[in-house]
Amino acid sequence: MAFFFFFFFYCRGFMGQWDAYICLCGPQHAAGGSLFQIGRLSTVELEEEVTADEDSLRGQAREIPHTEKLLSLKYESLDYDNIENQLFLEEERRMSYMGFRCLEISRWVVCGLIGFLTGLIACFIDIAVEKLAGLKYEVIRRNIENFTETGGLSISLILWCGFNAAVVMLGSILVACFEPIAGGSGIPQIKCYLNGVKIPRVVRLKTLVVKVFGVICSVVGGLAVGKEGPMIHSGAVVAAGVSQGRSTSLKRDFKMFEYFRRDTEKRDFVSAGLLQVSRKSTFRFTGGVLFSLEEGASFWNQMLTWRIFFASMISTFTLNFFLSVYHKKPGQLSNPGLINFGRFESEVGPVFMTTVGGVPSLFNFLNYWLTIFRIRYVHRPCLQVMEAMLVAAVTATVSFTMIYFSNDCQPLAPENNEEYPLQLFCADGEYNAMATAFFNTPERSVRSLFHNQPGSYNPLTLGLFTLTYFFLACWTYGLAVSAGVFIPSLLIGAAWGDCAAYCWHLSPPPARLLWADPGKYALIGAAAQLGGIVRMTLSLTVIMVEATGNVTYGLPIMLVLMTAKIVGDYFIEGLYDIHIKLQSVPFLHWEAPATSHWLTAREVMSSPVTCLSRIEKVGTIVDTLSNTSTNHNGFPVVMQVGGNDEPAKLCGLILRSQLIVLLKHKVFMELLKDFRDAYPRFPPIQSIHVSQDERECMMDLSEFMNPTPYTDTSLPRVFKLFRALGLRHLVIVDEENRVIGLVTRKDLARYHLGKHGLEELQLAQT
Repeated sequence: MAFFFFFFFYCRGFMGQWDAYICLCGPQHAAGGSLFQIGRLSTVELEEEVTADEDSLRGQAREIPHTEKLLSLKYESLDYDNIENQLFLEEERRMSYMGFRCLEISRWVVCGLIGFLTGLIACFIDIAVEKLAGLKYEVIRRNIENFTETGGLSISLILWCGFNAAVVMLGSILVACFEPIAGGSGIPQIKCYLNGVKIPRVVRLKTLVVKVFGVICSVVGGLAVGKEGPMIHSGAVVAAGVSQGRSTSLKRDFKMFEYFRRDTEKRDFVSAGLLQVSRKSTFRFTGGVLFSLEEGASFWNQMLTWRIFFASMISTFTLNFFLSVYHKKPGQLSNPGLINFGRFESEVGPVFMTTVGGVPSLFNFLNYWLTIFRIRYVHRPCLQVMEAMLVAAVTATVSFTMIYFSNDCQPLAPENNEEYPLQLFCADGEYNAMATAFFNTPERSVRSLFHNQPGSYNPLTLGLFTLTYFFLACWTYGLAVSAGVFIPSLLIGAAWGDCAAYCWHLSPPPARLLWADPGKYALIGAAAQLGGIVRMTLSLTVIMVEATGNVTYGLPIMLVLMTAKIVGDYFIEGLYDIHIKLQSVPFLHWEAPATSHWLTAREVMSSPVTCLSRIEKVGTIVDTLSNTSTNHNGFPVVMQVGGNDEPAKLCGLILRSQLIVLLKHKVFMELLKDFRDAYPRFPPIQSIHVSQDERECMMDLSEFMNPTPYTDTSLPRVFKLFRALGLRHLVIVDEENRVIGLVTRKDLARYHLGKHGLEELQLAQT
């Protein structure tokens, strides 16, 4: 009964979302977009009060207004640009050539450990899903078979729905109540992290645990999800932890890899960890490296490429070795690919029929509005858990209904490798083809579409499955569960690609199969669907070619992905970019907005700037850091040369984290090791106790500041500096080197190219 009430309010809230959106954004748009005028910076509070009248009109307990035209102030930047102060330079000078060589060897060792541990985690997830899902489907299959002849299949439906809802409830509770950052695939959050945005708790040990057990529950619970995205996130967490040689969550320090305890080194290792994607080398070495380059990393160098390739190789070998041992075939590694076809022959013409960019664009569009609805209405943990259970129950109900009313019966031939064949109302020696698609894990359903013999599915079966699974996958992505979109996208694309093959050749079956192999169309459809949803091109081409083991598929796949991306970009952004924007993250894209060349850094800078003197009183530093109105993370260090009314000249830049560590150690521990020991969780200024006598002491910041910060230039050039070098602060000075302003990531990210030219986003206190 609780599900019915939740479903009722869920639908009412979704219908009221359009009115809420008009109420929130309508007046601004009616005024010609006045909120986004250049040079007008305003701050809004998302947790706005909702009046009783508005509350009753919407029929909801409370709505959180939200629009993608906001930029959150809660996200801070990471320090990817090395602070080359005197301590850092002195340590580098003391290091010998052999010391640098040992550091390089340590980087390779860390990458090897990352690959090994990530392979073990992937193996654990695969085996757990295989055993638990196998147990579930076997119990339900026997139950269906028992009630097929005697009647009472409704009991089988209740069993299926109950099992799915219970398992998904467990996974959703882990995410919604214990670690919300572990929800979804995790790829948007990792992209933001590598872009230079500090996403809270994204690479914590607790996040890894919830992610692993959450994705197992999601897949076993029958949701339209995949494991690949969560595996990427898991690999990134492993990389972030191993590279630091300690666990801040467990409060254990192994006194290893202390040199790597800074954002720059940690970023490189996270890049090595995020490519560990899939089982049985579905994404092999080259494809994994290109995926890391195209979808994740914002900073790159040649040596990092080789280390990532090495980590990928170790991870793949570890995964395949332990899977082969588990399946009791020690001398045989797992099948290296999903698809095994012959030559592509001359079927390039029908390829373009499967590049219907509107199909993945519709997926992104619907998921975009659904995500806005969830942000506004389904933001409480209890509602998130109930929604996940509702989706699990509906998925089971839809699957059972489609199987029950399907009359697509196929002969159970020896070459058909059906895991859980359902006979249902088919004759002896036959199985229900619809059950092959629905009554299975998504990964096995993809394999069935690729590998089964031509004619294994009726075109009507494929069409109905594509339509229903499309909406189920769209509804599922964004729930408070650990879930990926890779495998569902491949499954949807493979289904409508296979269906397109049958529709393309309407001749009798024997002649039709001479003209086209449906499995090849399934491959093209899968590539088009996944590429159109996430807008991957280069890496996905290599991934699909590696999966087939046949280079002749390269050209048609490239044509498909290019077409899907061009058509998709015309309608809406990629799915990951949509979710990044909806989270109001100050994400910097590859290039500055096209019409921003007329702007300079002075026109977007924040001012006035809170500065510190080169020799500053401790009390002044404590008061500055404690002042919530000046909650900055970078402070220019200046030296007064004229009168007190004139701006002081710039000497360098010092970070909040550095000042806190200096205060904690009473400024007397002038060792770079102190900064690394405190990384990455620097204590808040409220935890630093300074006596009244110590407040009168003076602090010399010369040794700790960065004496060569970047200064004024044009906006596109500033954008490239932040994007390519990982800058966090850029000090603006006048002709006499006097500080007049400061540019941060948020000052750049709030400008974007809209329908009416360059627009400025609002800054939101979230």
